[in-house]
Amino acid sequence: MTETAKKKLTLSKSDRIKVWWRSTFLQGSWNYERMQNGGWAYSLIPALRKLYPEKKDLSLALKRHLEFFNTHPYLASPIIGVTLALEEDKANGADVDNTAIQGVKVGMMGPLAGVGDPVFWYTVRPIIGSLGASLALSGNILGPILFFVLWNVIRMAFLWYTQEMGYKAGTKITEDASGGLLQKITRGASMMGMFVIGALIERWVTINFKPVVSSVPLQKGAYIDWNALPKGAEGIHKALSEYNLGNGMALDKIKETTLQQNLDSLIPGLAALLLTFLCMWLLKKKVSPIVIIIGIFVVGILGHVIGLL
Repeated sequence: MTETAKKKLTLSKSDRIKVWWRSTFLQGSWNYERMQNGGWAYSLIPALRKLYPEKKDLSLALKRHLEFFNTHPYLASPIIGVTLALEEDKANGADVDNTAIQGVKVGMMGPLAGVGDPVFWYTVRPIIGSLGASLALSGNILGPILFFVLWNVIRMAFLWYTQEMGYKAGTKITEDASGGLLQKITRGASMMGMFVIGALIERWVTINFKPVVSSVPLQKGAYIDWNALPKGAEGIHKALSEYNLGNGMALDKIKETTLQQNLDSLIPGLAALLLTFLCMWLLKKKVSPIVIIIGIFVVGILGHVIGLL
């Protein structure tokens, strides 16, 4: 065994700082096919160069980190830290395969993506923005300066300390000789990711089938007789009262039931769930995300033209 082989490769603080700085440009090459993969690989380059001095090994490492990756840009830091620890142990001969590294990335990015938006976009940023805006409205130039400084100090500090936290946690994971801890974390993160996806489907995926499946004439008194209403504000008030507060009268004398209403009465959001499963199946079959997006656009436009959607 040569002296070079005996020497353990370790990422110094300087190496991790370089990764931390590059991670601020995570979304610099965002794309519709693999999203943040370019920025992710770019962030890891300083560490990978040190861990894999041979060009062939470096090329393989970069290739495995050009797979699909997408999460909140700030919550990527703890995943980067864990990945650095896994790559470090892999470079030193530990039994860490590509599947394990990719599994940790995929398992963590889903749950953390759902955490970042409410914490940063809906809490921290509005609070700091309100503080800066209050000063700016009074004519104080410190308003925008304060917002810029505070936001970036919080952002950069969070990126660094969570990356370090992930790096130390990743080291503990790889010290588990049996690999049980890594499997438990990967499995738990995957389960949480599926839970988040399930909750977001109902919120973000909407399909509305417009075809009318039945038209039933209503008896007199079950709908608002617009011709019998008083004119002006009094008529509007009476119509609203009958519709909302009174007998819950229908707006028209014909009650129409659409295909979507029938589906919702069975399982709300079923069509959206099936569409999501279809997209996941196509991705598993190596169909390009660009093709899937274009296909959804085409089907949606055609469905609207023929009156289906």
